[in-house]
Amino acid sequence: MPEITSVTPQKKDKTRCNIEVDGKFCCGMKLDTVLKNGLKTGVDVDMETLSRLQLESEKLTALDKALRHISVSMKTEKEIRTFLKTKGYLEDVIECVLCKMKEYGYVDDGTYANYYAEGASKRKGSRLIRLELRKKGVDGQIIEETLSALQDETESAKRCLDKYLRGKSADSATLAKAYRNLLSKGFDYDTAKQAIESLKDED
Repeated sequence: MPEITSVTPQKKDKTRCNIEVDGKFCCGMKLDTVLKNGLKTGVDVDMETLSRLQLESEKLTALDKALRHISVSMKTEKEIRTFLKTKGYLEDVIECVLCKMKEYGYVDDGTYANYYAEGASKRKGSRLIRLELRKKGVDGQIIEETLSALQDETESAKRCLDKYLRGKSADSATLAKAYRNLLSKGFDYDTAKQAIESLKDED
């Protein structure tokens, strides 16, 4: 039966070990998994068992990385999946991690969409918010339900307009540029027009 000939800490990550079997590198594994299963030099090991333990170890490592990734800011399921793929994890490991994160409530695209839209609506229109949420992988139905709950966009458009015109003269050419600016921020034609008209009414 194959024998473990070396168990050494990894240089870049002391929480992981490199395991050699019969004098050759076999796999990397979390130190916790190594200690829990009594994997040490001189121990005979079944390769199928070692592969299973290594897979379980990879799932724990991937979960740790994913949790650190979302500690900075909320992420969608697609964003976490993409992140783990760039780290080289296999699909079954990624699926396991996402399942755990959903179970613990760390990943919820509906909650993310509400949070994102609430903040973005202060400076962007629903057309742009919809596009950005789609790019982040949020389901279409969730997006529409989220946007339908937003308040009227006119006030947000007015704030964006006031910010754009700060320090500028409100002549026709500038207002035309301001109108296009509102459209680029995702406000629809009617909302942008109402914002411009309200400014004229105030003048």
